[in-house]
Amino acid sequence: MAEFREGFVNFGSIVPGVFTPVLAKHSKSFSLIDCISVGVGRMQRNFEPMRKQVEAWQRSELTDVTAKVVIYEAFVEGRLEAPKHLARSVHDLYFEPKYEEFRPRTIWSLSNAFTSAFKQLDPITQFKATAKLGEFLEARFSQSF
Repeated sequence: MAEFREGFVNFGSIVPGVFTPVLAKHSKSFSLIDCISVGVGRMQRNFEPMRKQVEAWQRSELTDVTAKVVIYEAFVEGRLEAPKHLARSVHDLYFEPKYEEFRPRTIWSLSNAFTSAFKQLDPITQFKATAKLGEFLEARFSQSF
């Protein structure tokens, strides 16, 4: 989910591939300018689908029961590759959010509860969990759009 806090934006879990816009191998003909140009182009092409996804998730209201089921599926049923001990944190962050903008009961707010809980993890585990979150939520809610 895209998340903005204190000048940092994480879009990785919305649009697959945002974390790795450029992959290049070592070669004597490698051009840093061309590589950066390709990477920026790929990222820019992802902005519109990402914006639409964020807007759709912000409009998609959830019942409390649905949110609880999604958290249960993620952690108890193991449908999300993330440490199970974060279930309580996700629950608390969704139902008692720290920030006013996450108070609406939407997919967007639920996603932000997950990503906020992931901040408790070491960087590599956080990266992996965040990368899997978008796929999990998209699969769970794809029929909603």
